[in-house]
This record gives sequence, structure tokens and C-alpha cells, in this order.
Amino acid sequence: MTLTAGIDVGSTYAKCVLLGDGDELISRALARTGFRLSEVSNRVLEEALDKIGLRRADVDYVVSTGFGRHQVPFRDVQVTDLTAAARGASLLFPDTRTILDIGGQTMKASLVDDRARVKSFRLNDKCAAGTGAFIEKTARYMGYETEEIGPLIATSKDPAPISGVCAVFAESEVINHLSLGRAPADIMHGAVASLVGRAIQLMKRVRMQPEYTLLGGILRFERMVDEIRTALNAEINIPEGDLVQFVGAIGAARLGHIRYLRHAAESASEEETSVSA
Repeated sequence: MTLTAGIDVGSTYAKCVLLGDGDELISRALARTGFRLSEVSNRVLEEALDKIGLRRADVDYVVSTGFGRHQVPFRDVQVTDLTAAARGASLLFPDTRTILDIGGQTMKASLVDDRARVKSFRLNDKCAAGTGAFIEKTARYMGYETEEIGPLIATSKDPAPISGVCAVFAESEVINHLSLGRAPADIMHGAVASLVGRAIQLMKRVRMQPEYTLLGGILRFERMVDEIRTALNAEINIPEGDLVQFVGAIGAARLGHIRYLRHAAESASEEETSVSA
């Protein structure tokens, strides 16, 4: 069995996935990224290996991705997060054509073909109001932890309108709603609805096509998924449980398997040529 590792060093979390033979999820680990990127990439790999009683030497190939992909010292190769997400989404949902990835600091929409190649993409990384960080910041401003966002939104009766085109203006709207006595649940719901509106616009810019696959930590919140499903008026794919955060790492590990087999075949061919000569 080949064992490949995908290390996704995101702006908020670092993730590691170990795949067996390119498609069997063997182990995974997650940790807050922090600012020591090489250390956290080592930590998530060691944690994933410890869970299954293996060592670093048992890993055949390592591919890094995410914004901190260049800071993974033990990588064999690095790939962009768009490429990794396309591979991961297509492995989980083979008919994926449009991917929406909402991360802590960026939001990305991409259109992929039937071979998991990115045909077009758009990023919304110039303003925090279009990212998961805005949702978390809104919660913290009102005194809630990230883990409380889902249950809080579930109690909303009427989402408060939040239309600010940047995080600063949107935060001002949140403050204004609080001063007028709006319920925190409705304000949180309004922040989610605002983010969904931005997401749909981004998907339209890549000329979205079904099937739609969503990924990113913010999709842990069911209300976010429901809002996007309603806006698209279509079925959507979403990985189960915490896998929604690991799709990029899965794609990186999948690419590692493909590259490992390719190199092995090239080495065997060179050996055969040498013996024949």
C-alpha cells in the first residue's frame, strides 16, 4: 500500500490527511495554524501518524497546499489550494463542476472539468466581510465563541440586514443593530446571509454549473449550508462532519499518490533501459 500525506496550511487551521493507495482515508489531524508554519505542519503530520501507529519513514510522498504551503520543509512538492480543492472535491464527489471554498481569510469559487482541472476561478480576498473571519469576528463582538455560532443562528426568527461592502462598514451595521435592541441571533443570521450573497455572486462570475460542492470550515454551520442551498435552488454536495475542512488536504494527498506512481514508473523504465544497455 502506498501512503501519501496532504498538508494544508490554511490561514486559520493546518490540516493533514493520510491516504492509502490514493483514495482510502487512513488518518487526519487538525491544529490552529498560528505563526510558526513549519512547526504546525510537522505537528499535524506527526499527530496523524501517531493515530495509526506509523512513522515518518512510512510516508511515500508529501504534498503541501494552502497559503503556508511553502513553509512545509519536508514536502516533496507544493500545489495551489485551488488545485488541491479541485482534486479533493472530485475524489469525494466525482461529478463536481463548481466548488465554493469559504476559508478564514479568503473565499474562492472555481469551475472544474471532468478531470478535476480548474477551468476558471474567482477570489474574494480583499475584504474580510467576504470570509469566515467576519462571521467569527461578529460572534466574538457579541460575546459568543465560534462553537456557539451554529446554535445561536438556529434560534433566529428574522435576520438583520447587513449590507456593508467591507468589514469595517459591516461591523458598524452590527453595532447599530445591537444599539437598536436586535437579537444577537438575528444579527448573526444577517451576517451569514450577507456572506452567502457574496458567495453566490462569486459563483456566478465563474459561470457556475452543477454539481455544486461546498467546502471550508465555515460550512460546519448548517444554517450557512441551508442558505446557500436556498439561494442556488439546487442540491449541493457537502462532505460529512469535519471532512468539510479537510478537502484541500485530501486533494493534496491524492495528487501525491499520482505523482508517486508516476515517479516509480519512470524509475522502473530507466532501470529497464539501463539493464538492456
